[in-house]
Amino acid sequence: MNQIYNRILAGCEGRKKSLAVLVDPDKTSLADCEKLAHNALDAGADYFFVGSSILTHGDLDACVEVLKANSNIPVILFPGNTMQISDKADAILFLSLISGRNAEMLIGRHVISAPMLKKSGLEILPTGYMLIDSGAPTSVSYMSNTFPIPHDKDDIAVCTAMAGEMLGLKLMYMDAGSGARFPVRPSMIASVKKSVSSPVIVGGGIRTPEKAIDICQAGADVIVIGNAIEKDPALIGEMAAAMHGILK
Repeated sequence: MNQIYNRILAGCEGRKKSLAVLVDPDKTSLADCEKLAHNALDAGADYFFVGSSILTHGDLDACVEVLKANSNIPVILFPGNTMQISDKADAILFLSLISGRNAEMLIGRHVISAPMLKKSGLEILPTGYMLIDSGAPTSVSYMSNTFPIPHDKDDIAVCTAMAGEMLGLKLMYMDAGSGARFPVRPSMIASVKKSVSSPVIVGGGIRTPEKAIDICQAGADVIVIGNAIEKDPALIGEMAAAMHGILK
């Protein structure tokens, strides 16, 4: 039941940089999901993250099924709320919003979803979720009713990540959010990475292969791209090639 976590951990220990493609069922038709699955597979992407800040008309189950039917890439749920659970996926990021002070996002929603997850068979990935200021209000900050960590306060990010790891969270996810004007600063990523042993995931505002390389070299083990590829699907290949070429 720890296959995906062990895969992420092995990549981290082997200094392999991984690419996760974020798929929003509300913004991606099933036909586009099929195309995306083939593109991601050809590019060598490592994971699909599937979820939405607020799911209004998309079909989560169908989206996951299409991705899995057209690729062998693990599908990990990245839920915006307790309704976004599908036993069709392989795993779920069990997010605790440790950057905020909203108890519902720290433990409240988890209590509600725990019985469903226990029955689902999904691999549970306890994740410290840290919102980082990106120069603009984001859907996540609005929906979670929390303030992000200021983009230049590396010390706050470090202490937050250390506390999350001490509480037993196994992954640290630093997210600038959907529609970010700029990504998480490399100096903040580097400071967090030096302070925890957990794999570090970074997402939000990563729009070019050059920026992906900067973030990987700063210490990110997994980077997440979403909005950029909705506008330019070819970026998946460019991002993956750039990341996989870092060690070479």
